[in-house]
Amino acid sequence: MRKVGTSRTAGDAAIASVTTVALLAGIWLLHGATEPASPPQPTAAQAALGTDQERFGPPALPPSPPDRIRIPSLHVDAPLTGLGLTGTGALQAPPAADKNLAGWYENGATPGEAGTAVVAGHVDNTAGPAVFYDLGALTKGSTIDVHRRDGSTAVFTVYAVQVFQQKDFPDAKVYGPAARPELRVITCGGGYSRRTGYRGNVVVFARFTLGHPALTLPLRLG
Repeated sequence: MRKVGTSRTAGDAAIASVTTVALLAGIWLLHGATEPASPPQPTAAQAALGTDQERFGPPALPPSPPDRIRIPSLHVDAPLTGLGLTGTGALQAPPAADKNLAGWYENGATPGEAGTAVVAGHVDNTAGPAVFYDLGALTKGSTIDVHRRDGSTAVFTVYAVQVFQQKDFPDAKVYGPAARPELRVITCGGGYSRRTGYRGNVVVFARFTLGHPALTLPLRLG
């Protein structure tokens, strides 16, 4: 696997690839008695990055670990667990037993902080569809809310949804540093083979568009 230089201060997620996530999914498809429908994949219209990416937006939030991700249009509401890297520099996968659990790369930028934050989750497990089964159906303009441990919420707006084959995965494009807060949400995709599993990954590109500050209780005197 390829490795990308680490730069935490620049917000570089610094992950070699998402092959681990791909290999630990497809379990339901592999062992199903019948051939189930494959998860949705993004269309060409959703994949186009366009030229209107914003240079300005709300001020970045201070660092704070995230504890929950919500994608209203997909009815996703899932807790987040921290993820590291494997010995080969690939992103670890969240535990597969909990189908409604996603993970975030805790050595990169926290969502809402300047830089590229990364969230990953399974498309399925042995029981059936998992947290990001419908991720490929997400469309531009959809919002993603990330609730953070300090009580604040970082709201991101999707500007592209793409699918990449493992052998051609663009590490720099997906994980590279960003001057403003960016979010990548990743799961398996790109076609499925019972012999090798999923051939690639669906990647959602989203930019920070709104920050709800942490709520503080008024000081009561007397």
